[in-house]
Amino acid sequence: MERLLPGAPWWESALWVFFALLVVLLVVVLTITLRRWVLVRRGGAVECYLRAMGVGGRRGSWRIGFCRYGTEDLAWFPIFSLRPRPTAKLSRRGLVVVGRRAPERGEDLPVDLTVLQVAWTRADGSDPLEPAYEIAMNEGTLTGFLSWLESMPPGTHWEG
Repeated sequence: MERLLPGAPWWESALWVFFALLVVLLVVVLTITLRRWVLVRRGGAVECYLRAMGVGGRRGSWRIGFCRYGTEDLAWFPIFSLRPRPTAKLSRRGLVVVGRRAPERGEDLPVDLTVLQVAWTRADGSDPLEPAYEIAMNEGTLTGFLSWLESMPPGTHWEG
């Protein structure tokens, strides 16, 4: 005659739930890793930090991600995300550097980064009064960003 241990069905169920959660976690980690590899592999993607100025919550805090240079805009993808599209697009048209600074005490940034404050020129063509975004990047990435900002590929025509 077979003896059943009290609580045995509960333990088996918990074990299946644990394995199912483990598989889901592995799929999420694999997807994030594959997304990151695809972003970097396509070219033009560099690691940087981004934060929106004057905005509360997550968008107003430093977030690490990848910027990809495009003809008309800079697309920013967070590193730890499953989303295939950028969460921020900074239009190249009228984008100017308002200021440059080193990371301040209390900011969760590596000390070897430079923080650029960027915004768009106003409708009358004058410089912006306040930065709209801050982008933190290392010196090599900074050189590439400034080159991208100052150059325009041949055949590009802005409308209007």
